[in-house]
Amino acid sequence: MDSLKYISHYPQDIKMQVQELIRENKLALHLKNKYPTAHAIKTDKALFAYINDIKNSYIKNAPTLSKVLYDGKINVIHNALGTHHFISRVQGAKLKSKNEIRIASMFKSAPLEFLEMIVVHELSHFKAKEHNRAFYSLCEYMQPSYHQVEFDVRLYLTQMEIFSKIEEWS
Repeated sequence: MDSLKYISHYPQDIKMQVQELIRENKLALHLKNKYPTAHAIKTDKALFAYINDIKNSYIKNAPTLSKVLYDGKINVIHNALGTHHFISRVQGAKLKSKNEIRIASMFKSAPLEFLEMIVVHELSHFKAKEHNRAFYSLCEYMQPSYHQVEFDVRLYLTQMEIFSKIEEWS
């Protein structure tokens, strides 16, 4: 079950169900039935506005975002779905900070729920640096279906690795 590395920590019965979907070549269909359309947030400017709206709705006192973009250099399959950076620089007697969020460009053509899950995850790091209970509570506060969508993103990554993109979302 090496093809199930994204869900390797899930219970055996779930892994068996996913393996059956893979065997029957129905994993993409399963995902398309749950998430029929891709979002329309295609530009970095639109992504910045989208992330800023979520940030301002849920964590108003979080630091201001200085940069948000889709990043084609993020290697999703081996690395991350998105990244966050807190950069501090000394300029004279002042400490300047920049906060960046980068989202893997493969999520330009994915369902809105997938993009939201990644954004919520990266924004949660503004308040909780570690993946702990407080972190996941904040994720669920911002996106109540966070854990289910995270699982579905893992299925999507499995689909991408084994088969390829889901064409209808492109």
